[in-house]
Amino acid sequence: MDWLHEIIDDKSRVITENIEEKYLSDTLGRLKGNASALVFVKSAEEVSGILKAASERHIPVTPRGAGTNLVGSTVPEDGGLILDFSLMNRVLELDEQTMTVTVEPGILLQELQNFVESKGLFYPPDPGEKLSTIGGNISTNAGGMRAVKYGVTRDYVRGLEVVLANGEIITAGGKNVKDASGLSLKNLFIGSEGTLCAITKCVLKLIPKPEFSKSALIAYPDLDSGISSVLSILRANANPTAVEFIARDVAKLGEDFSGVKYPRPDAGSYILLTFDGRRSEVEDSVNRIRELALDTGAMEYIPLDDPDYAADIWKVRGALVKAVEATSEQEPVDIVVPINKTAEFIRFVNSVEKETGVRMVSFGHAGDGNVHLCVVRGKRGDEEWKNALHGVMTKIYGKAYELGGITSGEHGIGISKREYFLRETHSENIAVMNRIKDALDPLHILNDKKSYIVSKG
Repeated sequence: MDWLHEIIDDKSRVITENIEEKYLSDTLGRLKGNASALVFVKSAEEVSGILKAASERHIPVTPRGAGTNLVGSTVPEDGGLILDFSLMNRVLELDEQTMTVTVEPGILLQELQNFVESKGLFYPPDPGEKLSTIGGNISTNAGGMRAVKYGVTRDYVRGLEVVLANGEIITAGGKNVKDASGLSLKNLFIGSEGTLCAITKCVLKLIPKPEFSKSALIAYPDLDSGISSVLSILRANANPTAVEFIARDVAKLGEDFSGVKYPRPDAGSYILLTFDGRRSEVEDSVNRIRELALDTGAMEYIPLDDPDYAADIWKVRGALVKAVEATSEQEPVDIVVPINKTAEFIRFVNSVEKETGVRMVSFGHAGDGNVHLCVVRGKRGDEEWKNALHGVMTKIYGKAYELGGITSGEHGIGISKREYFLRETHSENIAVMNRIKDALDPLHILNDKKSYIVSKG
């Protein structure tokens, strides 16, 4: 691939031999691809030159950030090139007048949040993996625990600079608050999992940093009563920042992994909440939810007044996927159902677990119906695990769609959820998505055979 060196003369940024395995997979490392070259890009012009040349040569290209994806979106299935954006990690501009920050796609979420908060500002999207990149967050429309109050990544993207498959650089959106000028190309690219473009610049909306935050843990006798109380909490006009549900046996996994113990080990489930804003408003909300929770069957309402203790309690919630992975291989799932169907869906999951003997660890964002499941392999051999997993996934995705739900809320579709997404999504919708793909990437060089794409190959 001598042509690559004509575009990038720094040989240390073009790897054609002995590519590390982590670049050929996602964070789970179980799906593996292959590639002829790994390229660390530093500018939109480099990306443009590479995509133009790759398109002329019909070479597949896989865009990649930090590789924290969970569904195989960063796996180079068809070989070709991996475009790594980790070196495009600068803050380009903080504009306090328009309350926006312009960054390159490779900046880590954690770094961006720390930077803007040091300036008294706030970037609300907060997916669990803080070492993910902003470009990756935009590519999957990542959500996280704060979505119930603040929304998801899409709600904070004002503008994008992207490179299309033919190397053309375009700008979609900008610093303006409103935009009714033609089709919203920006929103088309958000959540497209690298199938339509490569993101090279991001203009993000910021808000003032909340002056005060407080968390609380509510213990319930069982999971059903805990989840059922969430609707009452949301109707109480207390505007929680996060509302998470955790079954007691799941919390125990997190405790063992993190070394932090939850109060009320006799509980069947917990609801973990955070409130932020003005101190007086937060204190009022905390008191209002305390009374409501105790009136609706909670065993105890535990205010987390000590910031260090609150951080430890949240640490358990944040460690749940890693806690499960430490005990057994597992398949992570993030299904969304209407909020009022969450309890019914969890009951169904529990019934499938009893019926099949396949353990399914459930927790998630009770405030927006995003249920996270870890389907646990246990001691099953390869073939037994493959069949058991397929059977379970077919049942739970079928039920989610029956309840009016969708395949993914924040992980994306990638490779591993593709079968269930294509089967359950209306064929007309899939056809429209593929017409858009064909228009923007007629040769299907960008992340082909992922998500919605019906491959031409």
